[in-house]
Amino acid sequence: MGTAVGGGKAVPRYVQIADEIVQQIRAGVLKPGELVPSESELVDRYGVAGGTVRKAMAEVRASGLVETRHGKGSIVKDRPPVRHRSSDRFRRSHRQGGKAAYLAESAQSGATAKVSVLYIGPVEATEDIAARLDVEAGTQVLARRRLYFRNGTPVETATSYLPWDVVKDIPELFAENPGGGGIYARLEDHGHEFAEFVETLQARPASKAETSELALSPGAPVVHLVREAVTTAGRVVEVCDTLMAADQFVFSYRIPAAD
Repeated sequence: MGTAVGGGKAVPRYVQIADEIVQQIRAGVLKPGELVPSESELVDRYGVAGGTVRKAMAEVRASGLVETRHGKGSIVKDRPPVRHRSSDRFRRSHRQGGKAAYLAESAQSGATAKVSVLYIGPVEATEDIAARLDVEAGTQVLARRRLYFRNGTPVETATSYLPWDVVKDIPELFAENPGGGGIYARLEDHGHEFAEFVETLQARPASKAETSELALSPGAPVVHLVREAVTTAGRVVEVCDTLMAADQFVFSYRIPAAD
């Protein structure tokens, strides 16, 4: 039978199977690093056709809880999420304590973090980046592209774009390691005090290149986040274009209720 009826609405059998497998993973019945039962095993267990099982496993992969390895099958991920705290992660006290935001978050969650610098140098600002930085499109800006790892797994890429007139006199921003507290600490050291950080988020499926870079399963969801760092003078001195494996991050926002 292809569907079950509950609450007056037909639920496809493959959805039921997917839900059961996801619940087994979340409950620890299927543990990190273990193989999900093979297609033939699931066919026998549930008494359904192979096509139904394949559709169910597509749903399970979309949950971000498993990864598929060629020749091995689907394996339960060992990738507990980092919690993003937008009201806390850019606190000045973290920078003054020598911790950049990602490293501070990872330390709080008990994870081992690593940052690999992929590129530092001049690029021409695209129309979107230029508009955010209030410069002409094609203007030279500094780009800093990084790949972030958590417990050895790539979880995030980020490229910071900074106005050239701001960075040209801050040599640390051209170094792989800009020093304790990261680039925001160096900017504040040179008089660019921050007033706020404005973030825009969008969830979408990963592209083929993004899937490869972040070691994701095909079609896995990612979160595209763009952040503007705004100084007390009202100037945006950095735009950070970030792509995150959606299953790795939980976003927590504090929203004031008063004026």
